[in-house]
Amino acid sequence: MTKVTYIDASGQSRTVDAQVGSTVMETALRNSIPGIEAECGGACACATCHVYVAPEWMEATGKASQMEEDMLDFAFEVRPNSRLSCQIKVSEALDGLVVTTPAKQG
Repeated sequence: MTKVTYIDASGQSRTVDAQVGSTVMETALRNSIPGIEAECGGACACATCHVYVAPEWMEATGKASQMEEDMLDFAFEVRPNSRLSCQIKVSEALDGLVVTTPAKQG
């Protein structure tokens, strides 16, 4: 299993096992990670699974698609390292991934 660490807006950290092939959002929901609402269920039709990818993981997670960037327009406090967690596929290369949830979702 791949490990993913979620840090909430208050700084509390939770590291969980993520199944390869799932998304960072699905993993958050399975593990009751606070701060990930995922109102659209992973369809990239909202911005309620917004996360900040740790700088050292930006290259490994790749760039947002145009559709994802359009949805990020609705997110709260978008930064250069903002991504929708429904669009980040878990792979062995992401073992140790660290993401932070914003203070509120869009």
